Amino acid sequence: MSFDKDLIIKLIKVTSNAAVSCHKFVGKKNKILADKAATDSMRENLNKLDIKGEVVIGEGELDEAPMLFIGEKLGTGKGPSLDIAVDPLEGTNFAANNLPGALSVMAISNKGNLFKAPETYMDKLAVGEDIPMDAVDLDFSIEKNIKNIADSRNKDIKNITACILDRPRHKSIISKLKELKVNLKLLSDGDISGALLVSNKKHDVDIFLGIGGGPEGVLAASALDALNCKFQGRFLFKTENDITRAKEMGIVDLNKKYDLKEIVKGDSIFCATGITSGDLVKGVKKNKNTYFTETLVTQKNSLIEIVKNEVSIT
Repeated sequence: MSFDKDLIIKLIKVTSNAAVSCHKFVGKKNKILADKAATDSMRENLNKLDIKGEVVIGEGELDEAPMLFIGEKLGTGKGPSLDIAVDPLEGTNFAANNLPGALSVMAISNKGNLFKAPETYMDKLAVGEDIPMDAVDLDFSIEKNIKNIADSRNKDIKNITACILDRPRHKSIISKLKELKVNLKLLSDGDISGALLVSNKKHDVDIFLGIGGGPEGVLAASALDALNCKFQGRFLFKTENDITRAKEMGIVDLNKKYDLKEIVKGDSIFCATGITSGDLVKGVKKNKNTYFTETLVTQKNSLIEIVKNEVSIT
């Protein structure tokens, strides 16, 4: 089933309202309250839609935050059956500390078309549409991936930019990138937006890599698929509980590499509304009782745009 423009407009309003609800907590140093405000708003507004929705990507377990939980039913129960992936507040620390890059994010697809990712970590790699499919791979060395990208783009390695979360777990990767004299864009948070930076040359990011959240990987994949980019992910299971949960969700091969077509089947809609201004979209602005938002929307083969929206509060 294809999605009509009316549904897209309604989904933009869902993430826009979640961003506005979160906005009052920006800079208040309380990421739990900020996340709860965005989550409560997203749940309330999704439940107003004439859909039979089910959350297949939830948020909160890793951070003990308010949750839209996996398996939760949303909507009026009328209309199309949809898979829903959510991250009501991507970049909780950004919002709490009024730093750039906080987003309210959601993706939807027809039932069965979004991968049900467990709440665990994922090793990820994303590159732009002009990089050949066989040029990069999670199983290649860092050096081989970087050299292949440089060759594909006819650039010196010193002019390649890699984006990665600035985490202790990435110490060896960052050291290798520095040894190769690659430019680094280090993120303190927000690996959905980090992955999307490869989608447009204006961001000057050639590769996104490293370990981040598995659910965030599926959300990013929805947009990257519409933007004709390349993405690979491999789940990392550190505990027996992780493994048990993965098997319950139907994952048999625990070491499997997944590409875009396995994570997102068919069409999907991705919406990311800015809470604080970042690389992708501007944050919420207020004028009296009206809030102004900006949302990145993607839909494969039909819509890729920035949508401005107004939310009036009475």
